Amino acid sequence: MSAALVAVMAAFTGAPVSAAEITGSLGSQTRLPVPRFVSLKSERVNARMGPTREHQVVWIYQRAGLPVEVTAEFDNWRRIRDHDGTETWVFHSMLSGRRTGIVMPRGNSSELVSLMNRPGGDRVVARLEPKVQGMVRACNGNWCRITGQGFDGWIEQTRLWGVYPNEKVE
Repeated sequence: MSAALVAVMAAFTGAPVSAAEITGSLGSQTRLPVPRFVSLKSERVNARMGPTREHQVVWIYQRAGLPVEVTAEFDNWRRIRDHDGTETWVFHSMLSGRRTGIVMPRGNSSELVSLMNRPGGDRVVARLEPKVQGMVRACNGNWCRITGQGFDGWIEQTRLWGVYPNEKVE
């Protein structure tokens, strides 16, 4: 079954799926799903135009733990996409398999996003600003548990950049 068909079926049925089922392809170097979400390991990561040290640095990420999506692999380099849609190349050792997410409001609003006491919960435990970053502890396909400095709770999965729709994270 193609990755696109799996993703469409998951979206239609609401059934949780794994990243491997969503992507359907494996990286040539790692044999891990591509695309896949990872995070930046360091406070300073050079993002280049291409997959060599000779390529120009076009951006310097300065936020350890920032979630990024690996979209391609070439030798020891990974093409990544950030939450703004920017694609660049980074050296593989600058990436971590640790899952993180960024809170995303609906549309381009600055609304606060509710963090609940449990999936579909009945009590708001925090209200987070857009682009707050947290550790993804678990996702059930509809809700994700995220933690960070001063917060721990469940957020609608569609409000979090760093996980795929309907993806299960354990």
